[in-house]
Amino acid sequence: MFTLIEIEEIVGIHPRDFLRPLREAAMQRLKDLYEGTIIEGIGYVVLVVDVEVDPIGLILPRDGSIYHKTRAKLLIFSPTVQEVGEGEIVEITDFGAFVRVGPMDALLHISQIMDDYLSYDERHSILLGKKTGRKLEVGDILRFRVVAVSLSHGATGKISITTRQPYLGKIEWIKEELEKIKAKTVAGE
Repeated sequence: MFTLIEIEEIVGIHPRDFLRPLREAAMQRLKDLYEGTIIEGIGYVVLVVDVEVDPIGLILPRDGSIYHKTRAKLLIFSPTVQEVGEGEIVEITDFGAFVRVGPMDALLHISQIMDDYLSYDERHSILLGKKTGRKLEVGDILRFRVVAVSLSHGATGKISITTRQPYLGKIEWIKEELEKIKAKTVAGE
């Protein structure tokens, strides 16, 4: 989900930043340009990790800025379809839950939670299974599989996940299932 990439960029250093160290000024400019944005085909830029700046810049007529070539390392969040991960529920709604997946929130639609009818209790902000009695609430940790990713240029993106597969779901549910399997194995079934 996370990778480091290197980019080359020409960065304009504004005259107000001339008294700052060149590397520091370039780093701040790159942070302003990239952090918290999505680069289409690459992913969500979490952090500008490092930058190297060419000390010789270029001055353009009628422009006070000095332009320098830079090489920067960016920490990228890029989930892929079929990838399995874990995240915390940050919001429950009548149509599902939002799960923190890295620096973004993914939608776990109500139809993708479990094989049970779920009811939404708005007062307590929980989803409750009718037959199983299992409930989901804010703060629960889930294991999920990514089923769809749409990261378009800018600052928006969508991630859809599912927990309707074996060994996915609320961590406590997975542990219960594993204990049942272990008990069956010990009993010789």
